[in-house]
Amino acid sequence: RPDRFEKARKASPEGVVIDLEDTVPAGEKGAARAAVIDYLATRSDGSAVHVRINGASTRAGLDDLAALADGRLPADGLVLPKVESARDIEIVRQLDPRPARALMAAVESAAGIDNARAIAAALGEGDALVFGGADLAADLGAAFAWEPLLAARCALVRAAAAARLPAFDVPFLKIDAPEALAEEARRVRDLGFSGKLAIHPAQVGPIRAAFSPTPDEVDRARRIVAAIEAAGGGVATVDGRMIDAPVAGSARRALARVQARS
Repeated sequence: RPDRFEKARKASPEGVVIDLEDTVPAGEKGAARAAVIDYLATRSDGSAVHVRINGASTRAGLDDLAALADGRLPADGLVLPKVESARDIEIVRQLDPRPARALMAAVESAAGIDNARAIAAALGEGDALVFGGADLAADLGAAFAWEPLLAARCALVRAAAAARLPAFDVPFLKIDAPEALAEEARRVRDLGFSGKLAIHPAQVGPIRAAFSPTPDEVDRARRIVAAIEAAGGGVATVDGRMIDAPVAGSARRALARVQARS
């Protein structure tokens, strides 16, 4: 739906993903790719545009990679679907004329979760991991629900943290359930995810709010940092609780998120 590209960009300053994979019928892949190429050549300045290409094991994916190698796909970043090994990352890097282009590796299978650390290690600065919960649930024969996928979410976020990469959670598929979306976004934030993908402009606000510290949390973070600095970097007490360097580090990260959004 090329008519929605600019609408999505206006709704999400953080960036948008244009999909060439699951949402495009097999017979329309070529036309969709051509529409994306035309849009990228004429787009206005604004938020970053990522393109989710098709898997490299498919004909459509090979055509996407050919367009990439020829320089006809000037996206700011790529979302790589169904990444199962570091080799999947290496293939794209070898073909891409812009080796510094941001990559978001979607881990969507049991094999991908098992290899998450190696996948993360193959990525670099500016890249990210994405938790592909729906496809993973199908691969596992599990329900696409919180409890069955909790262990896999934890494995992915640990792999991302070990490689100092951000991790983004799977989109929430119910568009008209903002409270449930906000609750799931808070849960994945507490697990260590950096953000959550949205599939509709109406989801951007609840997700952004869930990943933004509240005024009380900002106030506490400032007091924690001030107390640690006053103590010379050792141990201090805030609100009757002992705090140390790791707690201060979390507080500084919270304040950095606030600064980045201001």
